[in-house]
Amino acid sequence: MRIERVEDAAAVHRAADLFDGPPLAEATEKFLAHPDHHLLFAYDGDRAVGMVSGVEMTHPDKGTEMFLYELGVAPTARLQGVGSALVEALAAVARERGCYGMWVGTEVGNEAAQATYRRAGATEETPFVLLNWDLAPGDQAS
Repeated sequence: MRIERVEDAAAVHRAADLFDGPPLAEATEKFLAHPDHHLLFAYDGDRAVGMVSGVEMTHPDKGTEMFLYELGVAPTARLQGVGSALVEALAAVARERGCYGMWVGTEVGNEAAQATYRRAGATEETPFVLLNWDLAPGDQAS
Protein backbone atom coordinates (compact mmCIF):
# COMPACT_ATOMS: atom_id res chain seq x y z
CA MET A 1 0.00 0.00 0.00
CA ARG A 2 1.20 3.49 -0.80
CA ILE A 3 -0.32 6.83 0.20
CA GLU A 4 -0.21 9.82 -2.13
CA ARG A 5 -1.55 13.36 -2.13
CA VAL A 6 -4.19 13.75 -4.84
CA GLU A 7 -3.98 16.82 -7.04
CA ASP A 8 -5.85 15.57 -10.11
CA ALA A 9 -9.64 15.79 -10.35
CA ALA A 10 -9.73 12.79 -12.67
CA ALA A 11 -8.20 10.63 -9.91
CA VAL A 12 -10.94 11.80 -7.53
CA HIS A 13 -13.67 10.86 -10.01
CA ARG A 14 -12.09 7.45 -10.65
CA ALA A 15 -12.29 6.78 -6.91
CA ALA A 16 -15.89 8.00 -6.52
CA ASP A 17 -16.85 4.88 -4.55
CA LEU A 18 -14.69 6.07 -1.62
CA PHE A 19 -16.88 9.13 -1.05
CA ASP A 20 -20.36 9.43 0.46
CA GLY A 21 -21.71 10.51 -2.92
CA PRO A 22 -20.42 11.21 -6.42
CA PRO A 23 -17.75 13.95 -6.42
CA LEU A 24 -19.07 17.21 -7.84
CA ALA A 25 -16.83 18.58 -10.62
CA GLU A 26 -16.80 22.22 -9.46
CA ALA A 27 -16.37 21.34 -5.77
CA THR A 28 -13.57 18.89 -6.58
CA GLU A 29 -11.66 21.52 -8.57
CA LYS A 30 -12.16 24.12 -5.82
CA PHE A 31 -11.01 21.72 -3.09
CA LEU A 32 -7.90 20.61 -4.97
CA ALA A 33 -6.94 24.19 -5.89
CA HIS A 34 -6.80 25.38 -2.28
CA PRO A 35 -3.33 24.97 -0.71
CA ASP A 36 -4.80 24.44 2.78
CA HIS A 37 -7.02 21.55 1.64
CA HIS A 38 -5.48 18.09 1.61
CA LEU A 39 -6.69 14.89 -0.05
CA LEU A 40 -4.70 11.67 0.36
CA PHE A 41 -5.44 8.34 -1.30
CA ALA A 42 -4.20 4.90 -0.26
CA TYR A 43 -3.44 2.70 -3.26
CA ASP A 44 -3.24 -1.04 -3.65
CA GLY A 45 -1.42 -1.24 -6.96
CA ASP A 46 -3.21 1.25 -9.22
CA ARG A 47 -6.54 1.07 -7.35
CA ALA A 48 -7.46 3.66 -4.71
CA VAL A 49 -8.69 1.75 -1.65
CA GLY A 50 -8.96 4.60 0.84
CA MET A 51 -9.06 8.36 1.17
CA VAL A 52 -8.77 10.99 3.85
CA SER A 53 -9.40 14.70 3.49
CA GLY A 54 -8.27 17.47 5.77
CA VAL A 55 -8.71 21.22 5.94
CA GLU A 56 -6.37 23.59 7.74
CA MET A 57 -8.27 26.05 9.90
CA THR A 58 -6.61 29.19 11.27
CA HIS A 59 -7.89 31.51 13.98
CA PRO A 60 -6.18 34.70 15.21
CA ASP A 61 -5.81 33.59 18.83
CA LYS A 62 -5.17 29.89 18.25
CA GLY A 63 -3.04 29.40 15.16
CA THR A 64 -3.65 26.62 12.66
CA GLU A 65 -5.13 23.18 13.27
CA MET A 66 -6.08 20.36 10.91
CA PHE A 67 -9.71 19.31 10.66
CA LEU A 68 -9.99 15.71 9.46
CA TYR A 69 -12.98 16.20 7.20
CA GLU A 70 -13.68 12.69 5.95
CA LEU A 71 -12.20 9.19 5.92
CA GLY A 72 -13.33 6.46 3.52
CA VAL A 73 -12.03 2.94 3.00
CA ALA A 74 -13.26 0.49 0.35
CA PRO A 75 -15.10 -2.47 1.92
CA THR A 76 -12.49 -4.90 0.53
CA ALA A 77 -9.70 -2.99 2.28
CA ARG A 78 -11.27 -2.57 5.73
CA LEU A 79 -9.65 -4.03 8.85
CA GLN A 80 -6.25 -3.98 7.15
CA GLY A 81 -4.86 -0.77 8.67
CA VAL A 82 -5.67 1.43 5.66
CA GLY A 83 -7.78 3.91 7.65
CA SER A 84 -5.23 4.24 10.44
CA ALA A 85 -2.40 4.69 7.91
CA LEU A 86 -4.35 7.45 6.15
CA VAL A 87 -5.08 9.25 9.43
CA GLU A 88 -1.42 9.00 10.43
CA ALA A 89 -0.38 10.36 7.02
CA LEU A 90 -2.73 13.34 7.41
CA ALA A 91 -1.30 13.97 10.90
CA ALA A 92 2.18 13.99 9.34
CA VAL A 93 0.99 16.60 6.82
CA ALA A 94 -0.43 18.64 9.70
CA ARG A 95 2.92 18.51 11.54
CA GLU A 96 4.81 19.49 8.37
CA ARG A 97 2.43 22.42 7.88
CA GLY A 98 2.93 23.66 11.45
CA CYS A 99 -0.50 22.76 12.81
CA TYR A 100 -0.74 22.71 16.60
CA GLY A 101 -3.30 19.88 16.53
CA MET A 102 -5.75 17.84 14.51
CA TRP A 103 -9.38 16.98 15.27
CA VAL A 104 -12.33 15.05 13.92
CA GLY A 105 -15.96 14.64 14.85
CA THR A 106 -17.86 11.40 14.45
CA GLU A 107 -21.19 9.96 15.48
CA VAL A 108 -21.46 8.57 19.01
CA GLY A 109 -22.41 5.12 17.70
CA ASN A 110 -19.72 4.91 14.98
CA GLU A 111 -17.47 2.50 16.85
CA ALA A 112 -15.42 1.57 13.76
CA ALA A 113 -14.45 5.19 13.12
CA GLN A 114 -13.65 5.80 16.79
CA ALA A 115 -11.44 2.69 16.91
CA THR A 116 -9.60 3.76 13.76
CA TYR A 117 -8.93 7.25 15.12
CA ARG A 118 -7.76 5.88 18.47
CA ARG A 119 -5.40 3.40 16.73
CA ALA A 120 -3.95 6.38 14.87
CA GLY A 121 -3.23 8.18 18.16
CA ALA A 122 -6.34 10.27 18.83
CA THR A 123 -7.60 10.80 22.36
CA GLU A 124 -11.18 11.58 23.31
CA GLU A 125 -12.01 15.13 24.36
CA THR A 126 -14.98 16.40 26.31
CA PRO A 127 -18.24 15.69 24.45
CA PHE A 128 -19.83 18.68 22.75
CA VAL A 129 -23.07 19.63 21.04
CA LEU A 130 -23.04 20.16 17.27
CA LEU A 131 -25.41 22.79 15.95
CA ASN A 132 -26.02 23.06 12.21
CA TRP A 133 -27.35 25.59 9.73
CA ASP A 134 -28.79 24.09 6.53
CA LEU A 135 -28.01 26.76 3.94
CA ALA A 136 -29.12 24.86 0.83
CA PRO A 137 -31.38 26.99 -1.41
CA GLY A 138 -35.05 26.21 -0.96
CA ASP A 139 -34.55 24.50 2.42
CA GLN A 140 -35.01 27.60 4.59
CA ALA A 141 -38.11 28.04 6.66
CA SER A 142 -40.07 31.16 5.86
